[in-house]
Amino acid sequence: MDSQAISLVRSSFKAIAAVPDGPQTLSRSFYALLFARYPDARDFFPAAMDEQRDRLISAVQYVIERLEEESGQILAYLAQLGRDHRKYGIEDAHYVAVGNSLIAAVEQFPSTEPWTDELEQAWRDVLSVVAATMMDAANAESGPPAWGATVIEHLQVRKDVSIVRLQLDEPMAYTAGQYVSVQVPSRPRMWRYLSPANPANDQGIIEFHVRRVSGGWVSPAIVSQTLVGERWVIGSPLGDLGVRYDNGRDILMIGSGTGIAPLRAQILQMSQRGQDRRVHLFFAGRYPCDLYDLGTLWALAEQNPWLTVVPVTEEDEDPWWYTGPSSAALPGMHRRLTGKVGQVVADFGTWAERDIQLVGSEAMINTTKFRLHAAGTPPENIRHDPSY
Repeated sequence: MDSQAISLVRSSFKAIAAVPDGPQTLSRSFYALLFARYPDARDFFPAAMDEQRDRLISAVQYVIERLEEESGQILAYLAQLGRDHRKYGIEDAHYVAVGNSLIAAVEQFPSTEPWTDELEQAWRDVLSVVAATMMDAANAESGPPAWGATVIEHLQVRKDVSIVRLQLDEPMAYTAGQYVSVQVPSRPRMWRYLSPANPANDQGIIEFHVRRVSGGWVSPAIVSQTLVGERWVIGSPLGDLGVRYDNGRDILMIGSGTGIAPLRAQILQMSQRGQDRRVHLFFAGRYPCDLYDLGTLWALAEQNPWLTVVPVTEEDEDPWWYTGPSSAALPGMHRRLTGKVGQVVADFGTWAERDIQLVGSEAMINTTKFRLHAAGTPPENIRHDPSY
């Protein structure tokens, strides 16, 4: 792609982002134009659009900022998105509608950046590459656009955390560490991204660990309302987080709360296939009770000498409102360290010889990356999924 076109689009978007509430204004304008010009497109989106608007602009910004320097990774990411978007029933014409509406929204945005023929062509060039990459990947796919699944078990391990196991109608081929989108019956057309906590298997059993997000639409329904027998829809696997078996390097994994799920899936897969590389896993939470799956991970460490599990919490005691079993009785809790996980991990050294995976909140990921960089960790050693 022409670097000049990317530069123009990036500058244009930065001008929008510099305006107070600029990205939100652009998003509202885009969807208004899309639904006015292409009324049928409304059927693809949920009734409540706030989260969808934020996600769109974050995704656009994520791609634009990395399209030149990380073009290979971004194009692979877009191809995955194209395969995932098949679940909506989207066809090639819908990509044209989205592109035209976004360009019109940018053109109408009250910015100091002048709108020129050159700038319009730059936006069209960039969006055509994005759309073509997604369409080509979607059209080349022969598997199902989505998987049906039946809930076979729902365990509420904490008031705000549930483990849900489902039986897929047919097995899904995903890489341990990837994530998928899910739709639950109580929230139609609202998709939530979750990482399987177990590796793919011939039986088609898939497990998710879900924490209720305050103010969220989907996660509270999953945690509190999921019933055995209900039907879910699951989209295509996304992301490239996973063990790189080609380089033989030892691994450092850092997961916070339910972010442990994709790391757990990889460790289970490694224990099944056998391997000789070392894995250090730091399982973090604010309180000891946040380490809800420590028993499973500690048992895996006892069975596999290559695995070391280090529990980390910011507080030494559970909060006053926690009424579950004492966390002190959890296996491995005697090895718990106290502090912010990023600082705790950095205190061990640079981990320069490791492949490093981070999973957790955006704040946790950014703080841990900063601590590791400051300790001398090469940035290219650290991987995590997009945090928007």
